[in-house]
Amino acid sequence: MNEYLAVGKVVNTHGVRGELKVMPLTSDLSRFEYLLFVSVNQDGGLKEYRVKKCRIHKNFVLISLSGVENMNEAEKFKGLDLLVHRRHAKPLEEDEFYICDLIGMKVYEGDTLLGTLTDVLETGSNDVYVIKGKNKKEILLPALKSVVEEVDLEGRRMQVNIPEGLLDEV
Repeated sequence: MNEYLAVGKVVNTHGVRGELKVMPLTSDLSRFEYLLFVSVNQDGGLKEYRVKKCRIHKNFVLISLSGVENMNEAEKFKGLDLLVHRRHAKPLEEDEFYICDLIGMKVYEGDTLLGTLTDVLETGSNDVYVIKGKNKKEILLPALKSVVEEVDLEGRRMQVNIPEGLLDEV
């Protein structure tokens, strides 16, 4: 598992006081309210910054970091991902998972390997898991308790029960 989770990508600066305009990489924007520290990969290594201020503005996050006091300093962050160490991340609810922990997981129905989970589509009602099968065909599975029976993060294995309507496509 990754120690760091990408929570946003810096797309621009905002104002002249070093504020960063961030495109969130999480569906739950309230996670930004809990941020105390973020890290960025700069000059070949991770550098951690204390979050001074964070607010939501037009589906973007505006964030101020200690040590970034003007637009010139903020410019250096453009295009960089904001990372959060797992210990600083907002705790997940039961049966919630970080997408990065699911990607690459082998997906089985019974003893049959269906393929590898390659993407998670975030829809309005529930997520959809994209499974790349042996023949490169994609299987789209709703991330519902009735479909996903077990997720073994350490074993990198997911056990599913495919709904009848999808059986013809597999």
